[in-house]
Amino acid sequence: MKLSSIIVEDEPLARDFLKKYCENSGMLEVKGAFPNAEEALEFLRVNEIELVFLDVEMPGANGFELLDQLLYMPKVILTSSKTEYAYTAFQYKVSDYIKKPITYNRFLEAVNKVKSEIKETTVEASKEDVFIKADGKFIRLGYDEILFIESMGDYVKYITPSKTYLTHSTLKAVEEKMNKNSFMKVHRSYIVNLKKIKDIQDHSLVIENKVIPISKSLKAEVLERLNIM
Repeated sequence: MKLSSIIVEDEPLARDFLKKYCENSGMLEVKGAFPNAEEALEFLRVNEIELVFLDVEMPGANGFELLDQLLYMPKVILTSSKTEYAYTAFQYKVSDYIKKPITYNRFLEAVNKVKSEIKETTVEASKEDVFIKADGKFIRLGYDEILFIESMGDYVKYITPSKTYLTHSTLKAVEEKMNKNSFMKVHRSYIVNLKKIKDIQDHSLVIENKVIPISKSLKAEVLERLNIM
């Protein structure tokens, strides 16, 4: 299935090259090609696109300013004739940053990277439960059952509304196998189910009646994951 995409590029020749690359790849369906951020933003406000090829430097609003105004975040491949924007680009968690002139092989590399990211996200989102070993047997826990997970040294506790399960593991090992869309490590001793958070205070959050600390280094990411500005 082809990925829906748009091109935002003020240089006509570069825009035409990208359109041709998209067509030749057989992996992308170009829904629009825009010479500036303003026209692209107007389109994106009423259309959901999977991938955006976005030039950084354009008359009017630049590529980063466009990203700041999006209501949702598609996959983004940034393009520029300069390398100096690379650090800022990856702060926006874009999929790739390509320096112009863009070769077809480099284009394919970036698109394949996007496809891999989408595949991983789809597989991750399909996970609904996890098996843990507790009480001498393997137990299936649905993600919706788990409130939070607490580290106890070489053991971890899975906390559910009705029962606590103690299993021999480390928090790091647990973090690697949990669904990243639903769970997040908020402290060296806690992984929480983001959907179960009742409220957030300065340096802690509440799930049920349990107050769980938030590491200072992770607070900004927690707020971002919860779409709290």
